[in-house]
Amino acid sequence: MKGSFVLKIKRVDHLILTVTDIARAIRFYHEVFDMPIINFKDEREPHCVRCGHQLLEFQTVKQPQQPAAANPTVNSAAFCIITGDKLSDVCNHLESYYVPIVAGPLKQIGSEGPMMSIYIHDCDQNLIEISSYQNK
Repeated sequence: MKGSFVLKIKRVDHLILTVTDIARAIRFYHEVFDMPIINFKDEREPHCVRCGHQLLEFQTVKQPQQPAAANPTVNSAAFCIITGDKLSDVCNHLESYYVPIVAGPLKQIGSEGPMMSIYIHDCDQNLIEISSYQNK
């Protein structure tokens, strides 16, 4: 056993998605999910949205944020977001934006227990699981 130091990881702060068009990605997440657009003072164009207490940041293959993953690739992300709404209401909302549901509702297990999930693709074909915890 090495040393007595124990890391105290608290949460995920941000996730970087590689997309084909940053403005289109921001528009999708802002319009479909009502995620606020974040524009830092030192930037000309926004490149992220707020998702709860986390940020979704966007980059392109040609201009990855540095340091970058070894092979930034469009349409390779899959992640889950939690809603406080009924999934039936979420489905109706997605339908009004012409966003097809690719799977679900399905019973899943998340970090806090049982949940129901539906799955969609964003404008770059990243897989988004939209979930609602049961009994919460």
